[in-house]
Amino acid sequence: MTALTLPAAGRGAGPRLVVDLTAVAANVRLFTERATGELMAVVKADGFGHGAVDVARTSLAHGATRLGVTSIDEAMALRAAGIGAPVLSWLNPVDTDFAAAVAAGVELAVPGREHLDAITRRAPGARIHLQLDTGMARDGAAPSEWTALCRAARLAERRGLLRVVGVMGHLATADVPADHANATGRTRFAWGLEVARGCGLRPADRHLAATSATLTDPLSHHTMSRVGAGLVGIDPSRTTSLRPALTLTAPLVSVRRVRAGTGVGYGHTWTAPAPTTLGLVPLGYADGLPRAASGRAEVLVRGRRHLLVGRISMDMAVVDLQGDHAEPGDVVTLFGPGDRGEPTVAECAGWADTIEHEIVTGLGSRLQRTVRGTHEGRCATSSTSGHLRRVR
Repeated sequence: MTALTLPAAGRGAGPRLVVDLTAVAANVRLFTERATGELMAVVKADGFGHGAVDVARTSLAHGATRLGVTSIDEAMALRAAGIGAPVLSWLNPVDTDFAAAVAAGVELAVPGREHLDAITRRAPGARIHLQLDTGMARDGAAPSEWTALCRAARLAERRGLLRVVGVMGHLATADVPADHANATGRTRFAWGLEVARGCGLRPADRHLAATSATLTDPLSHHTMSRVGAGLVGIDPSRTTSLRPALTLTAPLVSVRRVRAGTGVGYGHTWTAPAPTTLGLVPLGYADGLPRAASGRAEVLVRGRRHLLVGRISMDMAVVDLQGDHAEPGDVVTLFGPGDRGEPTVAECAGWADTIEHEIVTGLGSRLQRTVRGTHEGRCATSSTSGHLRRVR
C-alpha cells in the first residue's frame, strides 16, 4: 500500500507533447498530389494544436501556396512571425479591425452584406473572398441573399474600394463521400459561381473542398483546396493513411500495490477486483485528457497497453498495471502514431465519443512541447517554460 515516489531531483521530465514536423511534411506532399489546384494550408486553432507557425512554415516548404485561418488575430500572428505568404481569414465579427488586416496583406472572407459594407467603409483596398452557404446554414451568405451580395461587391469593385479575388463554400458531409448532400453542395457552389460571373465578377480563386473532399471528391476541387486537419494526420473520411504528428507522454509519478476492493478516484467508479498495481499519471482533463474517456482509455507502459481506471481528474489519472513491473519515472504514452503499439489520437477520440480535432486542439498549456523535424531547411525549435531549445 506504500507509494513509491520520485524525489524532486529524480529522473525524467513532466508530461511532454512531441510535434513531428516530418509527419506534417509528408501529409502536405500527399495533399499536393491529390489536389488538382493550389493547396491552402489551414492553420487555425494554433495549427490544430500543433503550432501554427511551425505547421505553416512546413506546409509552405512542402507544396502549399496559401494559408488559411479563422480570425484576423491568427493571421496577424503569422505575419508577426515573418510569414509573408497569402493568408485568408474567414470568421470575424463585423466590428473587427479590418484596416489592420488589409495593411498586413491579409485577405478577408465576406459572408454577407454587413461585412461587405464594414470592409468598404473601414478597409478600402481589401482583397475579399465572397462566402456562399452551400448547405450548412452556418457561415456564408444564404442563396436568397447571394445575388444581391455579388451585385454590391461588383459595385464596390468598380468604385475601386475592394477587389473580389475569390468565392468560397464548404461541404457539410464530405467525410461521407457518398452522401447526397455533397452533390447538392457542389451544385449550389457552381450556381453561385455563375451568379458571380453574371454580376461581372471574375474571382481567380474558387475553393470548396476541405480535407475530406480533397481526398475523395475531385469534382469539388476547383482552383484550390483548403486542408487543415489533414496536415497533422487526421482524415475524417477514413479513406487515406495519413501520418499523425503528435505524441503525448508522461512519467509515472508513483506506483503502489493495492488490495482487492480498493476504490480509485472520485466517486470510486472503479474498484480493484483483485490485488493489483496502480500507477499515477500526472495528466488530467486540464491537460486535454478527456474526462469522458474515463474507464475506457488505454495507455502504453513498458511496451504493453493498460487501462486507465477510475475517473480522470483535473490533474491526474490512474493506470491499472495489473501484474506488470513498473517504477516511478517510467514513460507512459497516452497517444502517438501507433508504431510501437501505443494508442492513437483516433482511438482516444473514440473512447471519449468525440472527434480527433477536439483532442488535438484541447491540449493544455502545461505540457512541455518539443518540435522535431525541419521546415525551410532549418532545424525546428521547441519552447519549454518559455526557453527555446534546438532539437534534431
